[in-house]
Order: sequence, then structure tokens, then C-alpha cells
Amino acid sequence: MATTNDLKNGLVLNLDGQLWAVTAFQHVKPGKGGAFVRTTLKNVMTGKVVDKTFNAGTKVDTATVDRRDMTYLYRDGADFVFMDGDTFDQISIPDVTVGSNAGYLLENQTVMVALHEAVPLYIELPTSVELLISHTDPGLQGDRSTGGTKPATLETGAEIAVPLFVTTGEKVKVDTRDGRYLGRVSG
Repeated sequence: MATTNDLKNGLVLNLDGQLWAVTAFQHVKPGKGGAFVRTTLKNVMTGKVVDKTFNAGTKVDTATVDRRDMTYLYRDGADFVFMDGDTFDQISIPDVTVGSNAGYLLENQTVMVALHEAVPLYIELPTSVELLISHTDPGLQGDRSTGGTKPATLETGAEIAVPLFVTTGEKVKVDTRDGRYLGRVSG
């Protein structure tokens, strides 16, 4: 148990049997009335985001979330198989839990897996990853001055927008949060 004074980003609360991660919070002390805490919570399982207000000092039930570095091994049907680097235990995580992160996941890549009572809640990728472009159409001559973009398919199957000068077979850096192109990787 904790109180609203202990809230911090990333803390997972157990509200009515559902797990909610704190993504933002603000302590408010109005001129009249009692202080309160305004929070933005994200449902760990569904991704739904809600705003919730608590009176200051209210007791909240925190959930114990075990965050471990695990290595992505391979895909098994609709599941992704990860291995704990310390215990060498392998766990299968369904594709609904992996979600859009699948587009930036390469074999042997280390990610952070959050578990609650041995149930995988979500995976957290590094902020950026380096991936090969498996296909993109050539940029048209004369288009370079416009600063336009074109679609490109990554080696994982995800599609992102890249500048016109990027070609098939190049390695690019991609932001895993929003799929943004961050630049070419030399070498």
C-alpha cells in the first residue's frame, strides 16, 4: 500500500482488479478545499488511457511489477519467445501483449519485460533501434529538394516513412515510440 504522495511515473496501481501505470501526475493545492492529485493512468493490459483524480493522502494499492531484461529468441505462431538472461527460463508472450513493438523486434535483441505474478504485462524496447530496409522504391530524380518522404519496409515487416535518398539495403535508426526515421547508420 502507498498513498497518493508516493506516486511517480511508471508506478503500477491495482485499481478494482485492473493494473494501471501512472504516466503523469500533478499535486494540486487549490485556495479553497483540500489538496488533490490529478493523474493520467494507462491500463497495462489494454493500453486505454484515463484521467483520475485522488484526494491527497488517499491510500492506493500498488502492484508489484517485476521488470527484467530478456532476450527475444524467435516467433512461435502467435507468440514471441523470450529468455531470461539470468535464469535462462523461456517464456512465451502473446502477440497482443507485444503489440506494435513487434515491428521493431529483432531476434537476439534485449528488451525489458514487465511481469506481474509471472504474467507478462508489456515489453519495453530501447528508444531507438537500427534496422535494415528490405524494400523501398527509388526516389525520383529532382525530388530531393522538396524534402519529401516515401514508404519503406523494414526487415521486421514494419513500414515507416523515410527521406527520398534512402535506398533498399541501407541500415536506418528508427524511434520505437512513434516509428519515426532518425537517420542512416553507417557501416
